Amino acid sequence: MRSLLALAALPLAPLASAEKVLGAYIFARHGDRTAKKTPPTELTDLGYREVFLTGSYYRRRYVAADSPSRIAGISEDLVVPSQLSASAPADEVLQNSATGFLQGLYPPVGSSAAKETLRNGTTVEAPLDGYQLIPLSVLDSGAGSEDASWLQGASNCPKAEISSNDYFSSAEYNRLLASTGDFYRSLSPMLNRTFSAADMSFRNAYAIFDYLNVASIHNSSSDFPSADLLTDDVYHRLLVLANVHEYGLAYNASEPIRAVTGAVLAGEVLTALNRTISSGGDNSTAKLNVQFGAYGTFLSFFGLAQLPAVSANFTGIPDYASSMVWELVTNSTASGFPPASEISVRFLFHNGTLTGGAEPTPYPLFGQDQTLLPWSEFAAGMGKIAISSTQQWCQACGGTTGSCASVTSSSGSNSSSATGTSSSGGVSNAVAGVIGAMVTLGVVLGLEALFLLFGGFRLARKKKATPPAAATTAATADEKKV
Repeated sequence: MRSLLALAALPLAPLASAEKVLGAYIFARHGDRTAKKTPPTELTDLGYREVFLTGSYYRRRYVAADSPSRIAGISEDLVVPSQLSASAPADEVLQNSATGFLQGLYPPVGSSAAKETLRNGTTVEAPLDGYQLIPLSVLDSGAGSEDASWLQGASNCPKAEISSNDYFSSAEYNRLLASTGDFYRSLSPMLNRTFSAADMSFRNAYAIFDYLNVASIHNSSSDFPSADLLTDDVYHRLLVLANVHEYGLAYNASEPIRAVTGAVLAGEVLTALNRTISSGGDNSTAKLNVQFGAYGTFLSFFGLAQLPAVSANFTGIPDYASSMVWELVTNSTASGFPPASEISVRFLFHNGTLTGGAEPTPYPLFGQDQTLLPWSEFAAGMGKIAISSTQQWCQACGGTTGSCASVTSSSGSNSSSATGTSSSGGVSNAVAGVIGAMVTLGVVLGLEALFLLFGGFRLARKKKATPPAAATTAATADEKKV
């Protein structure tokens, strides 16, 4: 598979001899799939292999007994359900990707280990060579998201949808819609069995790229008419335009609510890692969190965390099986679980499948110079961009029904910078609590209610819309760097 995002790797500093990993949170994209334009969208065998290999890498990193990055106290071979939290939306591609990833993370243990003796003396062996059953939480939001060509349209956040729609009236969008008309129409021999003439425009930049990318990987000559038109230059230009289009829908510095999915992800990561700290690493609390979701959440978080300032490549769509991870680490040599003041967080990202000798690369967050942030600084930075309570979500998104009906604007809840509203409590109180030692129980419960209500940061069904016809003129191939 051709990589969609070629990030320049920063050197991965070796772990300090005393460093210990206390917990981690992984957010991953699905593997290779069929095209969104030809639903139902399905995970391919190639995609299954990609996520399995990525899960196998994280097993070697966080679970294997001989790994210097092994999470303290995590079970090596037999999964302990309370130590692992795994979730994905009610979407076939994402659910199956999560399952494949978990198979790599905790593979079958063999028939000799997976058996039990009943009272009557009968020995029963588990099927499938000791295949391990790992609970996978299903998130209501995001159902069918891989059949939705416009992910933001299904965010369940009215103000985020309005903000994303603003992109379609922006100067950049209209310039590219006009200047790329001839380019997209020139691809008609490859597209006309699936796209109408009116659909062949920058308006559908991602859907067109996705369709042709899948065809370039899977279709035979008879199923891919005029395939010779998809030269390397054409493919690259399609990718560049798709990147510009999708990043424009996912993030805008002057309208942070557009990145609502990244803001909710930030709140969820903060809550999960804080729960590990506040529990003292107890086995009743997840040490490793794994969630699968759409590329739009990556892009939204990239923008909010100021990662494009590190590399312009962070404005590009992550490839299949990409993953980003937040590690809780400490250099404390004292016995027992260290205090929050001795804990730091490292953010890492890898574009595409983790295979061979590939490693995720650490990157600095929030405009910092260091890739390792003290817990207090990390919590403060995440708190500034996070949507971290039901009340805050309702105020930011303009929700007025369901649970939002009972939320009033006079309740005094804080809104994060991701919402674009003022702050006088809420997140500030949470961050203050984290800096002192931990986020208060009330904030944690509020976050849990938010994620139960809205399904974390996942996207839901797309609202159908008829795209406008394309304008006519030519474009340059270097509209934006990738």
